Amino acid sequence: MNARGALGRYGEDLAARLLTDAGMSVLVRNWRCRTGEIDIVALDGDALVICEVKTRRAGGFEHPMAAVTPAKADRLRRLAELWLDLHGGPPPGGVRIDLVGVVLPRRGAPRAEHARGVA
Repeated sequence: MNARGALGRYGEDLAARLLTDAGMSVLVRNWRCRTGEIDIVALDGDALVICEVKTRRAGGFEHPMAAVTPAKADRLRRLAELWLDLHGGPPPGGVRIDLVGVVLPRRGAPRAEHARGVA
């Protein structure tokens, strides 16, 4: 695994822990199909959560939350539809697309933000 892949994996590990600590159940990580990948699929009560994780080192790069463009949001919606088609449709609580942004400073603990219903 290259450095970028390791950074992404670390951010996804933090995000999965954040979601679990918030009471969600992680169903699967890194679900892939021909159209793309869903970083985390979770349940929040009876709602299905499709979660995109963006991890950045602190510095000159954009904030991770800015990385979800309208095109990326559309792709996440399409991936959610594919997941639902393959797994029996939407649950009673519906579907939500969330984002977890992780920033790794040069020193100190990483900072993670969880935004619900971004797309």
